Amino acid sequence: MKIKAKIIAFFMLFALILQFFTLVNQKQTAYSILKKQVDPYEAMITIEANSGRILYAKDEHKRLPMASTTKILTAIVAIENCKDLDKKYEIPKSAVGIEGSSIYLKAGEHLSIRELLYGLMLRSGNDSAVAIAEIISGSVPKFVSAMNKKCEMLGLKNTHIVTVNGLHDENHYSTASDLAKISAYAMKNSEFAEIVSTKEKTISSEFDKKYGYRYLKNKNKLLNMVNGADGIKTGYTTKAGKCFVGSSTRNGMRIISVVLNAKSTFNEAADLIQKAFSEYKMTKLFSKGNLLETEITNGKNKQKIPVIIPNDIVYPLKDKEMLDITARLELKENLTAPIKKGESIGELKIKQENNLIFSEKLYTIKVDKIKEENYFKKLVEAF
Repeated sequence: MKIKAKIIAFFMLFALILQFFTLVNQKQTAYSILKKQVDPYEAMITIEANSGRILYAKDEHKRLPMASTTKILTAIVAIENCKDLDKKYEIPKSAVGIEGSSIYLKAGEHLSIRELLYGLMLRSGNDSAVAIAEIISGSVPKFVSAMNKKCEMLGLKNTHIVTVNGLHDENHYSTASDLAKISAYAMKNSEFAEIVSTKEKTISSEFDKKYGYRYLKNKNKLLNMVNGADGIKTGYTTKAGKCFVGSSTRNGMRIISVVLNAKSTFNEAADLIQKAFSEYKMTKLFSKGNLLETEITNGKNKQKIPVIIPNDIVYPLKDKEMLDITARLELKENLTAPIKKGESIGELKIKQENNLIFSEKLYTIKVDKIKEENYFKKLVEAF
């Protein structure tokens, strides 16, 4: 009887332990589901493109599949490696019948790279991506190699490209931060910016006897949702979820917002962009041609050195942040006489709450000869 009682007690204890772990697992599962319902996106970043300042971010360095936002990189690499965007090329068989979104290319028809880029960026044509790669590089792997080299050039350490169109591959990934940098770079190209801001376009359809053209309507709904919207690219796969990179420009300030695996890409990006424009404005800290003066001393006499700021220095700031801006001219070490006109003698470093936000080399304009002796530098407040 005692043995029987011990066996019963053991099984009761085992049942209690099993129930405990089941409850814990249920709670964790419920928490995960709730978290997914609450979080509007898995990763996000919103930047001001010209300065690169990060305005808002969440898990921006997390490596994730990015679906067809890959085509931002495909497009800029194509533009930079094509001498004539309007030259017609024959579509290869390898670009026909590609899975997913398509502009229904046919082997043997002729389109220009520009037309294929419209098909790529407006309708997210996976076949366009393959055609572009084959025409420009001779093969998809060679074009992918060029895309990865561009990532290296831009300093993107968390992006690796396997496909030209963003179709899923375990080794194909990026981050919200890297996509924002790629997009800011691409939007400086006028050809790229023109294409992604286009709402509708007609391109060739050589074998279409009825119409003779393809009508393309941009999938990017942000273009009709936000004032100043001018790009950039949608994306979706089952594994990546809904992805989007949006852009809007007002009064010289371009806001780029990236959302990955989002519930509502256009709404989320629109809200972030509108918030950025309401909270920040581009503030000119110095104007091109502004003069500053510094002083070099050799123990016997002092020489005032006028220096010139070569470019406008503009940065996105909230109104209250202006109070936290400081600037300092830092001279080069071991300056030797004579100081010549047009010589870089140091850097103007601008900080916001002790964080370096901008640096610019400064150059002399007109300087009298100074006796060549040992000099020491002196830091001069710019303001």
